[in-house]
Amino acid sequence: MKKLTLLILTICILTACNKTKITLQEYKKPNILWITTEDISPTLSFYGDNTAKTPALDKLAKESLVYNNAFTTVGVCAPSRSTIITGMYPTSIGTMHMRAAHDVFSKGRQVYKDSVNIKDISGKYIRQYSAVIPENVKCYTEYLRAAGYFTTNNYKTDYQFSAPVTAWDQNNKNAHWRNKPKNKPFFSVFNIDVSHESFLWRNKDLPLTVDPETVPVPPYLPDNNATRNTVARHYSNVELMDKKVAKIINQLKEDGLYNNTIIFFYSDHGGPLPRQKREIYDSGLKVPFLIKGIDGKIGKTDRLISFVDLAPTMLSLAGVKPPEYMEGVAFLGKYKAKPRKFVYASSDRFDEFTDRIRAVRSKKYLYLRNDFPKLTKYKDLGYRKNIPMMSNFLELRDNKKLNNTQQIWFKTKTNEELYDVEKDPYQINNLSENPNYKSILTQMRNTLKDHYANRPDLAFTPESEMIASMWPNNTQPKTQEVEISFKDNKISLSSKTKGASIAYLISDKAKEKLNFNSAWKLYSTPISVEKGKFLYTIAHRIGYKASTITIKKIKN
Repeated sequence: MKKLTLLILTICILTACNKTKITLQEYKKPNILWITTEDISPTLSFYGDNTAKTPALDKLAKESLVYNNAFTTVGVCAPSRSTIITGMYPTSIGTMHMRAAHDVFSKGRQVYKDSVNIKDISGKYIRQYSAVIPENVKCYTEYLRAAGYFTTNNYKTDYQFSAPVTAWDQNNKNAHWRNKPKNKPFFSVFNIDVSHESFLWRNKDLPLTVDPETVPVPPYLPDNNATRNTVARHYSNVELMDKKVAKIINQLKEDGLYNNTIIFFYSDHGGPLPRQKREIYDSGLKVPFLIKGIDGKIGKTDRLISFVDLAPTMLSLAGVKPPEYMEGVAFLGKYKAKPRKFVYASSDRFDEFTDRIRAVRSKKYLYLRNDFPKLTKYKDLGYRKNIPMMSNFLELRDNKKLNNTQQIWFKTKTNEELYDVEKDPYQINNLSENPNYKSILTQMRNTLKDHYANRPDLAFTPESEMIASMWPNNTQPKTQEVEISFKDNKISLSSKTKGASIAYLISDKAKEKLNFNSAWKLYSTPISVEKGKFLYTIAHRIGYKASTITIKKIKN
């Protein structure tokens, strides 16, 4: 009778959980879903811009907490994504230059070119490389895996290093929470690419679903047909993105998981238009950001958050204490910290052009330190010239037909910049030489200085020298293979390479065909393996080559 009562009580609890928003106190290890998109500023209807029709996001926003002050650390994807996966500033771990190589999807062993036609800030040529980050820094998803989460990424990585097999349970086009074992919470990431800068020209033959005559044109861009058509293409791409969001959410609802899953939606950095992407203004750094399912909280918040806070926040939500080395702070969960007063950003090499700018932003002010003021803010990047409006923009510049606001981007910089972002949302009016803002300038300057007082800024080392320190003798170091030891009927795995993570796989076969997508398990504690089984192991320190796979038949 007691067992029957317990069974009925359990069914009632589960039924109630499916009908109500689960709280963090009730559900210690919640399911977490990230829906990430690319190259979008907060130009969505739930921020007041109704240009693009986004019904899926509108509905999600009504059930979510919307963040008005969410910022990436770099206005471009790869350095930004290195921050997300590590909880570290790119300048602290050597991932600030866009881009190190082509580990965009971490499909396995990358071949890195010995030289590319790109110079660092000292004028020396660099090579492709996978950034060797500090040995104690891990992909934070390893901590989630160790805590019992099934982690999936579908499927962009772009971390400035090849993601080790220990980072995800699944990391490919088929990665999905639906593949998880029973009774395991999941953390799943879906990356939507259709709003990316490149789709401004890749989708040029698709019909526009937004009228060019109705789109808003920021004051730093010329208002003409060329610009309006490109802006309309972006908003049309946003509408395509929303349809992909709807598909993911519908799958979650089909599986009965919508009400007990925490859902994040955000963009990896600001918009794709000229003077947006790659810039260290709000146009490049400020992103849309919402979360559904945190104790039923809805509405808007002005809390400042940085992408460096995402890794510790995910661990905090899972009840895992963030490691002390992480530079971000949790803004949710068990280890939630006090709200931050400032966020920080950097700007270094973008493709073939190198610069060095540092920024600090409060809710009211943005301060920039330009280390090379004789360089223009504009970088003549070949990739960006694919944007349909770009040729017209440059032609107007060359013919001196831009107004003063539009011309600023092409001028050399001042040593410092200061903006009142409340009065000047596009950051046009530089207040650094305005005597009425002298005290604010000093405060922001000192805040930035204090930020770097106790942490490295690796961009002060020319990139060619940094690479040489990461890859001695111009050769990528290799992780030493796994050593296997037995104690108390348990198997322990280790590698002599400091900072190496270890993965393993147990099989009946002596010759498994293993690759990046094989079902590698993360090693975190000693394991048991049945007699006669084959144990496959691999070690990988971030930035190094992965070790040779070790195979051992268990005889004990």
